[in-house]
Amino acid sequence: CQQQAQPACPDLHHVLLSKIVSLPEHVSNKLQGKNPPVFFPQNYFPLLGNAVLQVLEKISDSLRGGLDCSISFVSHVLGKVCVHGRQKEILGVLVPRLTELTQSDCIWQRMCWRLVECVPDRWMEAVVLGFVQQAPGADVLSRLLGNLVVKNKKAQFVVTQKILLLQYGHTTALLQNLLGYLSLDGLRRPLLLRVLQELLEAWSSSSAVKHSPAEQQLYISKAILICLSHLKEPEIDSCRQELMMSMMEGTKCHLDSSLPQLRRLGMVVAESISLKINTEGPVLKFEYEDDDETRELKSLLVQTPSLFVVPSLPDDETSALPKLTPAFISFSDDDLLPYDMSEDKELKVKAPVYIRDFLTGSKPEDVDKWEATVKALESLVRKNTAATREVSVELAKILLHLEEKTCIEGFVELRQRAQVAVLTTDPIPVAKYLTSQFYSLNYSLRQRMDILDVLVLAAQELSCPKFHGKTKPSGAQKPSIQLPLGSDSSKDWRRIVDERIKSKTRRFNTGRSHVELASCPNQFNSVAGYFFFPLIQHFDRPLTTFDLLGEDHLVLGRLVHTLAILMYLAVNTVAVTAMGKALLEFVWALRFHTDS
Repeated sequence: CQQQAQPACPDLHHVLLSKIVSLPEHVSNKLQGKNPPVFFPQNYFPLLGNAVLQVLEKISDSLRGGLDCSISFVSHVLGKVCVHGRQKEILGVLVPRLTELTQSDCIWQRMCWRLVECVPDRWMEAVVLGFVQQAPGADVLSRLLGNLVVKNKKAQFVVTQKILLLQYGHTTALLQNLLGYLSLDGLRRPLLLRVLQELLEAWSSSSAVKHSPAEQQLYISKAILICLSHLKEPEIDSCRQELMMSMMEGTKCHLDSSLPQLRRLGMVVAESISLKINTEGPVLKFEYEDDDETRELKSLLVQTPSLFVVPSLPDDETSALPKLTPAFISFSDDDLLPYDMSEDKELKVKAPVYIRDFLTGSKPEDVDKWEATVKALESLVRKNTAATREVSVELAKILLHLEEKTCIEGFVELRQRAQVAVLTTDPIPVAKYLTSQFYSLNYSLRQRMDILDVLVLAAQELSCPKFHGKTKPSGAQKPSIQLPLGSDSSKDWRRIVDERIKSKTRRFNTGRSHVELASCPNQFNSVAGYFFFPLIQHFDRPLTTFDLLGEDHLVLGRLVHTLAILMYLAVNTVAVTAMGKALLEFVWALRFHTDS
């Protein structure tokens, strides 16, 4: 390693390098598998790391003695070993020792910087990635690499582009090390801002959100939040407008996604960016389920505060403070006498008896009466079929626009069951109304999906045969349709468990102990067309507030699922052939859709 007047032979340099790195393979080939354990790769490369440390110590002594030395051959050995995939073995020995030596010795720091700077570009990626993975923290990585990313273009590309934007399998600790390293020096902080801008461009790209995996979106989101945690107030002021624009575009792209994980990811990142750029004004706030992933993301934005120690007072000042006795600070409720409520009786509100009581009499302001009316509505509809048919469309309209203004337990399920009861009682006019409203203006996506759920549940009820007799036949199985996840009507878990137990239960009997199923016409036969065909009539006509093939493609998947269920329930009807042809044409037209 001593500096020579003339460079050594390149061929000799290359041969030595190859022999040192591939010595375990050569020994194994010569000894035909009988090589000693010291030449196993997991043992050889840590020994090579110790040899590199010994060489570096001799170079350090020579530099302190005033001699010039070259460290390039050691750098080449390190790069060759790392590119062969042995970063963990050799750097597991080098990094802890170099961390200790560079802590207070400037010569060792300069030697370590020179060690990585002399690595050829073709091996630089493996060396940099190995150091980032093995370093215990960003400050240690800064001491070991110095300003390598500023001096070397290859290292800069690996740190700012490849690890952050082209890969996504690294851990959160590696991201914290890497981005913390960029933030610890004034020459590297411009790279941190540039990395943040490029990450936000990828995060706010609609094409990237649609076509990249959810794991990569999570990886980019973590990197963005770590970058934001390292920004200072002047840097935020300089790019506040760009952050705001990226936040708005990225939030829209993520909320338009059909994956719940990506929508929740967009909400968390948007909240974090808003909190960082609007320190004094209002911030964004979304409603979502808080899980381990969201808590981890939020923790990345918060820097760990230093512990605050309360200074202790001197003994003389402590003795001068007044002492409070328990008599002055005891405020107990044990001495208060409880109020006698043994004779109090709960007032019960009488449930309505007629359908028109729901249409005219009940108001949400009278909470008790309103709750009793909503809970009794389904039974009223099923008991008074003649009265229901007179006001069926009006009743369906009220239920479709009904909002939960009071805290009624299970309100959504109660409203849905009432809608199903109205639709099964008077199928044709109510089905015409609901299917016409599906493509109407000024409806939310939730209301449109509620229409689809009600149509499915009502069709299932109409298509099932009615049982006559006291006992339900054991051999008849009621077809079960499971709505997509997120629908409130898919929570009938007890029925599913009972059906599974019933299907696996064996019964032994000697005679006919069950009443046979009486034959009856399928009530869904005559009304299947009113449920099915209007739903595919205007799917390709975008409205002002509803674009089924565009940004509202979340409802498109639910619509396809609903049409398939309706056709399944109409399998033995006359209209099933026409329904099958129409559904095939509808699905064939969607084969090039981005979410198909």
